Amino acid sequence: MKIISFAVPCYNSQDYMKRCIESLLPGGEDVEIIIVDDGSSDGTYDIAEAYREKYPGIVRVIHKPNGGHGSAVNAGLKAAKGLYFKVVDSDDRLEEAAYLKILGLLKKYAGRKPALDLMISNFFYDNKDENKKTTMRYRTFLPKNRIFSWKDMRRPVKGSYILMHSVVFRTALLKKCGLKLPENTFYVDNLFVFKPLPYVRTMYYLDMDFYDYIIGRADQSVREDVMISRIDQQIRVNKEMYRYYSENFERITKNKRMGRYMLNYLEIITAVSSIMLIRSGTPEHIAKKDELWTYMKERDIRIYRKLRIAILGIGLNLPGKWGRKIASGVYGIFRSIWKFN
Repeated sequence: MKIISFAVPCYNSQDYMKRCIESLLPGGEDVEIIIVDDGSSDGTYDIAEAYREKYPGIVRVIHKPNGGHGSAVNAGLKAAKGLYFKVVDSDDRLEEAAYLKILGLLKKYAGRKPALDLMISNFFYDNKDENKKTTMRYRTFLPKNRIFSWKDMRRPVKGSYILMHSVVFRTALLKKCGLKLPENTFYVDNLFVFKPLPYVRTMYYLDMDFYDYIIGRADQSVREDVMISRIDQQIRVNKEMYRYYSENFERITKNKRMGRYMLNYLEIITAVSSIMLIRSGTPEHIAKKDELWTYMKERDIRIYRKLRIAILGIGLNLPGKWGRKIASGVYGIFRSIWKFN
């Protein structure tokens, strides 16, 4: 039995995918590396096949028509045979020391009851253009180096949210919750982390830098100009998260700390959507911001009221021209948290 299945979504990744795959190979026979070639038109196909031929017991390859990042993650999860599952984007890499530590911990807890549902670790933004690294840690609100549950989690500060780069989920849990990400849509990594949370009972936080998230490419999805150009996809994810919280309201809020954490996550995503629409400043995008808030109000007034109070409290979604100016001022704070380029 493989301990971890790594899904590596690749779309025209020939220039950097080798660095990513090489960082996964130290796991040896305990891991499987599922390279998902998402309809690439460059040398991705040949590189993937070369790794499969060289490491037949470790590397598997899926070639599929282009469907976007979410589609590639779905294909990797469907094929996964490991006890745990992690997505590693083809332009990123793992730090070996933390990798081997996590692998050892997952082997240690494999087969124990209750099962370990979620492993969390640090990641860092690695800006190659500026030669600067910024580490995202969770030590202020997560217990370290032990198994814990939601009741042990402290209140996170604003901006401290567990992102896709930090998580290793139990594969059976992801399949049990029916996780399926939208196709041809960016920013689905938020859904990947958000939707399984009501099924999570046990967690472990390793305070080590594990995931090297490389930023700075001109086409990267977290650049402000790129986010604005793809704002409809950001809104789609925002609405899907809101709908999921609403449909599972009783189950989520029954666990007060989990409900509060998931609401905080929804706050930050809604704030990002609002900021990007305000920063664009076009009448079309201002209308889309208003439509998003109308959708949330009509969908579930309980959640809407909580979000409106929280987001008004940080100066967002205030009406009129001056409200938009204040929101742009708040943008700098969010830029430092979310690393918009």
